[in-house]
Amino acid sequence: MGLKVLIITYYWPPAGGPGVQRWLKFVKYLPEFGIEPVVYIPENPTYPLIDNGLLEEVRADVTVLKQKITEPYAWASAFSRSSTKKISSGIIPNKKKQSLLQKLMLWVRGNLFIPDARVLWVRPSVQYLEKYSKEHDIEVIITTGPPHSLHLIGKKLKEKLSVKWLADFRDPWTTIGYHKELKLSAYAASKHKSLEKEVLNAADAIVVTSPTTKKEFEALTARPVTVITNGYDVEKTEKQPLDEKFTIAHIGSFLSERNPKILWEVLSELVKENESFRNSFELKLIGAVSQEVLASVKQHGLEPYQNLVGYLPHKEAVAHQRKSQVLLLIEIDSADTRCIIPGKLFEYMVSERPILAIGPDKADFADILKSTNTGIFVTYTEKDRLRNAIIDYFDKYTGQTLTSHGIGLQQYSRKNLTEQLAVLLKKLPDTNR
Repeated sequence: MGLKVLIITYYWPPAGGPGVQRWLKFVKYLPEFGIEPVVYIPENPTYPLIDNGLLEEVRADVTVLKQKITEPYAWASAFSRSSTKKISSGIIPNKKKQSLLQKLMLWVRGNLFIPDARVLWVRPSVQYLEKYSKEHDIEVIITTGPPHSLHLIGKKLKEKLSVKWLADFRDPWTTIGYHKELKLSAYAASKHKSLEKEVLNAADAIVVTSPTTKKEFEALTARPVTVITNGYDVEKTEKQPLDEKFTIAHIGSFLSERNPKILWEVLSELVKENESFRNSFELKLIGAVSQEVLASVKQHGLEPYQNLVGYLPHKEAVAHQRKSQVLLLIEIDSADTRCIIPGKLFEYMVSERPILAIGPDKADFADILKSTNTGIFVTYTEKDRLRNAIIDYFDKYTGQTLTSHGIGLQQYSRKNLTEQLAVLLKKLPDTNR
């Protein structure tokens, strides 16, 4: 029997969206590297997105523990199911357009539930997992956030048990883009910072998904910080015929703060100027899209070219990645988001479709695009470069030569990334000794 590891995660099938993929795939491959995973999840979670198809990807031999969770989002949905679903999935309305209820919900979320709305799960989880860990000889505990309250479970178990603890950060904590939108009081902001520092200095090791987050955390702790990015898995999807239209497709949540007005301006100009482009172009939006983004699309006269598909199960989303002409990747224009490497980037890269990416200056994912030769990255100030990139893609589309020739992609396969994780787990220092 290999190293026995307890993984504490909030997101697990049937949860949909990117948050579930990372540890679903790690659990899939860990046994191949001599590690026995046990997964702990909430019994009655409030998931904003559901994808029952992901249940098929859960290993039949993995032990999955479940305990009830008290969900404030479940209470809030009694007042506004729509607002609750959007806020819990990260779609925060524009400040100027927030209703009184939405403002109240954000204030409560940021100030009464620290570090997040799942904090009420900490105490019962510690009680249950302390007993389970002793009875089943758990050697390593892994917590993954967000929600970052799960790291508090790891911290308390570390204090009570003779175990090693690895804290995995899929996103940063206090520097994540939406953190500033939570209407934090001075006390709440200070408490978030304090808890973040406590976790970073109590864990035996820390894993992050980007070089920028690694640098940020290394300024807060002497504990080892390792970058293990998200990645792609081998998907059993039939080869897709390409869309006949010149489709520019965005797949995933399209948040208000990611609204790329520079793109809408360029597309609007091209539609007006170029009849061939106008007759061929389609903007394909798959996933949750904020009202602010839809309003901007309409304002720029692009609504007639919009195909609003909505949320799709993961397998169907992958199929669209492989049949769309160009894949659109957008990140918020902020120094705080330079560290964000969207999980869908890696699936985009192996779709053999070119990527058009817009993001902040010095974004970590820009380096990945360049090194793998999988797309073009522009900042929010490079309108001419963006225009030229779209024209170049369109010319290749009309000449039937539009494709992507990625290089060095194997390093981002889920199996290779899991091997890196396994090596790290087997070499974890024990700071209790």
